[in-house]
Amino acid sequence: MHEFSVMSQIIDSVIQEAKTRDASRIEQVDLEIGDYTMLGEEQLRFAFDILSKDTIVQGAKLEISHRSGKVKCSCGYEGVATVSEDSPHKVVPILECPKCGGLASITEGRECLVRQIRMVVPDV
Repeated sequence: MHEFSVMSQIIDSVIQEAKTRDASRIEQVDLEIGDYTMLGEEQLRFAFDILSKDTIVQGAKLEISHRSGKVKCSCGYEGVATVSEDSPHKVVPILECPKCGGLASITEGRECLVRQIRMVVPDV
């Protein structure tokens, strides 16, 4: 499960940011994942709960939003792809151009971003 390694890096980054701001607690982490990251939301939540134990992140709420994937084709099409129904690739689907049926390249949807961290910081 690569979700654990991804979430480990996310939590490390959140902890590092909290340290730079002298935060006493993390209340919420807002994460955005693209359709083509192949990251499972349930697995990410499980990893978040396990990996945040005994850290400043423990007990924080994890909000996950999704970003639609987009593709580009040599025929000029740019937009949403279709997944071939007869594709033998179930884990990593082959993305077909809806205009010409050709193989499309991913231009958006591979992102995994921490959009916002809500933390308790000392009054200045």
